Amino acid sequence: MVDKQKVELTNKELNIKIAGAAGQGMQTLGFILGKVVTRSGYHVFAIQDNESRIRGGHNFFQLRISDKPVFSMTSSVDILIALNEDAFTIHQEELSERAAIIFDDEKIKAKPTKIHSGGIPLEHIALDKGGDIIYSNTVALGAAVGILKLDCASLDALLRDFFSHKKELAEANSHAARAGYDYALQHLQYKSLILPPRNPSQKMFINGHEAIALGALAAGCQFISAYPMSPATSILTYLAGKADEFNMVVEQAEDEISAINMTIGASFSGVRAMTATSGGGFSLMVESLGLAGISETPLVVVNAQRPGPATGLPTRTEQGDLRFALHTSQGEFPRIILAPATAREAFYLTIKAFHLADKYQVPVIILTDQYLADSFYTEERFDLSQIKVNRFFPSKKELNDQKPYLRYRFTDTGVSPRIPPSWEEMETIADSHEHGEDGHITEDALIRSKMVEKRFKKLEEISKEMSPPLSIGSDKADLLVIGWGSIYGILKEATEYLINEGISIKMIHLQEIWPFPKKHLIAQINKVKKCVVIENNYTSQLAGIIQEHTCRKPGGRIVRYDGRPFFLEEVLKALKKEAGA
Repeated sequence: MVDKQKVELTNKELNIKIAGAAGQGMQTLGFILGKVVTRSGYHVFAIQDNESRIRGGHNFFQLRISDKPVFSMTSSVDILIALNEDAFTIHQEELSERAAIIFDDEKIKAKPTKIHSGGIPLEHIALDKGGDIIYSNTVALGAAVGILKLDCASLDALLRDFFSHKKELAEANSHAARAGYDYALQHLQYKSLILPPRNPSQKMFINGHEAIALGALAAGCQFISAYPMSPATSILTYLAGKADEFNMVVEQAEDEISAINMTIGASFSGVRAMTATSGGGFSLMVESLGLAGISETPLVVVNAQRPGPATGLPTRTEQGDLRFALHTSQGEFPRIILAPATAREAFYLTIKAFHLADKYQVPVIILTDQYLADSFYTEERFDLSQIKVNRFFPSKKELNDQKPYLRYRFTDTGVSPRIPPSWEEMETIADSHEHGEDGHITEDALIRSKMVEKRFKKLEEISKEMSPPLSIGSDKADLLVIGWGSIYGILKEATEYLINEGISIKMIHLQEIWPFPKKHLIAQINKVKKCVVIENNYTSQLAGIIQEHTCRKPGGRIVRYDGRPFFLEEVLKALKKEAGA
C-alpha cells in the first residue's frame, strides 16, 4: 500500500490524475495535457495504470508537474479528472487539501467534500459544441488547462495536430476543448492550482519505449521482427509507423521463436536487427539466444519485464527477469545486459547496444519494464551530431592479409573477422554445433575448450566499454542504497530529498549491469556502515547478485512486487527507517 505521508508541493508543482474505464481516452488526454504543460515551460513525469482489458475496468493516467526536473511520482492528487463514478470514489483518499475534481455533475451524483467541486456538464457541452457526447473527455481536458490557466492556443494546436488525419475530428475536439477551457475560466478558478507563466519550451514529452525505438533508428537498425506482447508491443508499433521513412523491414512474426530466428537471420546477413518481447515471449526465445551465442551473431533483444510467472499481470510492472536474463539459455556464453533508467538513457543505451553487439558479436539484452515503457518524461532533444554508426566489418586489405578467411579465427581479443555471407566472394560457414576456426563442426576436446575461452575472452574488452554505475552523495555517507533500471528516478529524488534533510546517505544506480561492475561496488560497499538494495521483485535479485560477486551481503532490502511502481513517499519512509532517522 502507498504510504499516506505527503511530500509537500508548492504552487509550482502539482499532480493531475485522469481516471476512468478503458476506452474513455485517458492515454490521449494524458499525452496531450503533458505536451501542453511541457510546451508551457514545465517539467512533467507521467505514469499509466491499466487493467488488461480493451474496455471497462479502472485505469488512470497520472502526471506530476514541476518547475524543476522530476523523475518519479508522488501519491497525492491536486486535480482529479473523473470520467466515471468509480474514478470519482476510488481516488478521493488521494486528494490533497487544495484539490479539485473535474466531473460531469449531471451524470455523477456523488458530491465531493472539503475540496473544490469542479462539476461541469461535460456531456451537455460536448454535444452542444462538438456534436457528440464522445467529446466530453476533451471538454474535461480543456477545463483542466483552464484551471491551470495555461494558453489554450497551445492545446488547440496539439489537438489539431493529433487529429490531423481527419479534419472533422480536429474541429470537433478543438471546439469541445475551447468550451471546457472557457467554462473553467468563468466558474473554476482556484488560485492554488494556477501554474505561473514560464518561458515556452520545445522539450520532448516522450516515453521509454518511444526512446528505444528512436535509438534503434539512430543506430541504423533496419529490421525488427516481434510478436505482440505487452508492454513490448509499443516498440513494434512505433517502428512500423516509421518503416517506410527509414527503409526498414518490420515483421510481425507468428510467434516469438520465429521472431528471434528471423532477427538472427537478418543479422547474420549483415543487417542491424532487433526483436522485442516480454518475459513469457523471452522464455520461448532462449534456445535461439544460444544460437546467437555460439554462432557469434550480433543480436539485440528488448525484454520488457512484467509480473510473472506465466501470463502473470500483463499490464503491470516488475523487475523480475534480471537473473533470467543473466543465465538464460543452456550452456555458457558471454552476453551484455543493459537496463535504462530514463527515456533519455533508453535512447542512448539502445545505440550502445547495437554498437556492442556488432563490435563483439554477442547478444545484448535490454531490460525495460512496463513502468519505463509507458512512463513519459520531459527530455531535451537528443543530440544526433555525436552518433556514429560503425559496422566493424574488415576491409578488403585486412581480409587479404588474413587469408584464408576463418570466420572463427582465434584472436587476442576473442573477436573474429565477420563478413556477411558471399561478401568479397569469400565463404562463410556457421553452425549451431561447436565448430573450429573455419566454422565446420568439431568434437575435438582441445578446440572446444579454446572456443569457449575465445568467446569469454571478449568480456575483458567489453568491460572496458561499460560505464560505471551512477552515484549521488558523499563517499563518507553511512547508508548506501543501490538500485537498477527504472528505479532510478524514484531513488534519485529520494536520496536528494534525504540529503537535504541532513541524513547521511548515498545512492548507486546500475544501468549497465553485465559485465558486472564488481570492483566498483566492492569499493563503495566497503566505505559505508550499511548497504540497502531497492528493486521491484520479491527475492531482491540484484542483492543476491551483489553478494555472489562481491562477497558482501547487503544489510537491507526494499522490495515491491504487487505489479505497481514505488511512490516517492514510501521510498522516503523506508530509507528513513534504514537510516535510523
